[in-house]
Amino acid sequence: MERIEKSEREWREQLTADQYRVCRQKGTEPPFTGLYNDCKDAGVYRCVCCGAGLFDAAHKFDSGTGWPSFYQPISDETVATEEDDSFGMRRVEVTCRACGAHLGHVFPDGPRPTGLRYCINSVALNLET
Repeated sequence: MERIEKSEREWREQLTADQYRVCRQKGTEPPFTGLYNDCKDAGVYRCVCCGAGLFDAAHKFDSGTGWPSFYQPISDETVATEEDDSFGMRRVEVTCRACGAHLGHVFPDGPRPTGLRYCINSVALNLET
C-alpha cells in the first residue's frame, strides 16, 4: 500500500475541525454521537482522510459502547496497530496504514470468529454504499 503524506496545513484544509482533531491529533468523539454508531447500511467504510477501504459493513456489530464496532478489517494490510499507553490506560491504537490517520482502538472482547472489537470513531469514516 502506497503511503500518503500531507502537511498539517493540507490536512487542516481537507478535514473538518472534528475530523482533524480525531484523525490527526488522536482525539475521540463522544460515545453515541457518531453518524455510524447505529448504522445498518451495507457497504465499505473508508478512511475519511485518504479513501482507503478499511472495514466491510458485514463485519460490523452492536457492541453497546457508543462507537461503530467491527470484528475485523477488510484486510490486515489496510490498518496498522500500535500500543497506546496514553491516559493511564493500556490500549492498542488502530490507524489507517495508507495515511496514518487515527481511527480508534482494538480490544480483545469482540465476537467470533476473531474475538476482536475494533472500536472506531465515526468521524474517521465515510460509508460507501
